[in-house]
Amino acid sequence: MAKFQRYLLSLGIISLIILGVAVIARWDRMFAPLAVITAVTLAIGMRSVRSLKSYQYTAWILVAIVCGMFYPSAFLQWGNFDLRNKWLILIVVQVVMFGMGTQMSFKDFYGIKTMGKGVLVGVICQFTIMPIVGYMLTRIFEFEPEIAAGVILIGSCSSGLASNVMVFIAKANLTLSVTLTAVATLLAPIMTPLMMKLLAGTYVEIDFLSMCVQIVKIVIVPIGAALLYDVYSQSSRKARRRIDIYSYISVSWLLIMLLGFWKFLEINSSETIMQVMALLNFLLGAVVVGKLYYHLVNFNSKVHGFMPILSMFGIVYFTTVTTAASRDNIMTIGAFILLASMMHNALGYTFGYWISRILGLDKNSCRTVALEVGLQNGGMASGLAGSMGKLATVGLAAAVFSPWMNISGSILANYWRKRKEVLQKV
Repeated sequence: MAKFQRYLLSLGIISLIILGVAVIARWDRMFAPLAVITAVTLAIGMRSVRSLKSYQYTAWILVAIVCGMFYPSAFLQWGNFDLRNKWLILIVVQVVMFGMGTQMSFKDFYGIKTMGKGVLVGVICQFTIMPIVGYMLTRIFEFEPEIAAGVILIGSCSSGLASNVMVFIAKANLTLSVTLTAVATLLAPIMTPLMMKLLAGTYVEIDFLSMCVQIVKIVIVPIGAALLYDVYSQSSRKARRRIDIYSYISVSWLLIMLLGFWKFLEINSSETIMQVMALLNFLLGAVVVGKLYYHLVNFNSKVHGFMPILSMFGIVYFTTVTTAASRDNIMTIGAFILLASMMHNALGYTFGYWISRILGLDKNSCRTVALEVGLQNGGMASGLAGSMGKLATVGLAAAVFSPWMNISGSILANYWRKRKEVLQKV
């Protein structure tokens, strides 16, 4: 396998050289296939080089962007099926979040007791610095309203598990990072719609309650299902019986809904009641999924290790679709969006680090807060943009910001790790 990966790395380098020649010689018809071949072969081949392994996830995100940019029609519609379908995007994002949730545990919240100050500083920075910086950038660059709303949206989202990976690479305070991600995720259903209402309300119409519900569906429900698996797998027999009862009730209720009660409610209930019932169905569905996942892992333990890979596949999917849907906008203002993402990201790291230092946190914790603040949950932003039916505009920032965050986060994390190793040797 390693030999095959080295072969593909060599092929990718050769393809990159040919691509450079094609650009200089203006062989336009060769751009697209050469770009895709180069991106794919380098993404696979990078695994054969130890120092490049930590960048492989970023490489696959770049593959998604290249494919979406050069072959947009292939990732928008398959026959009569729209790949931007709201329900499909919702399901893919939920799968991503569930996969991330399987790497979390209720123990992740224990750090609140011992690192309360670090958690408080991180959460405040997360939900103030990034939304405000995003808003200021929209004023500087004068983006169109829906694109500006997307910049503020990704700034208003909580951090994702990518920040935990970067903190691990940096050898910073991983316990604080995991706790911060968990707490920020739980606060997102309130804080993200609130910041959007305050800062993006003049750009697009923001339905606070509807956005709260969407975030619960996109983030809390799948992560809750994963945490239920964690609880069930570590609980006593008595506690498991209780969860079993809840799962039977959930299955019964969902079957009643499928057999016609949902249609009855649609005819006889208000829109608000239907929103509440839809949310209840999702929450009960989480109980069922958590229990089924427990049995699936018991049947084949390899499934648990496969979930992060499935999450990565999901991220690559909606990155490709979002890029394809946003291609025209990227071609028009892509350079400005990229510049905005660099500034947003850099200011997040800078403010996160130095505010933490000023407030007395140690260097490791400051680096952790910097990465937590600077890296947002692009999946959440894409999912919300998809639920709004504005993937090509509101989702544009997520399509551009997410790859850059992974690149900059990897570079910064590796720099801090090497710096720490050098100081330890001195």
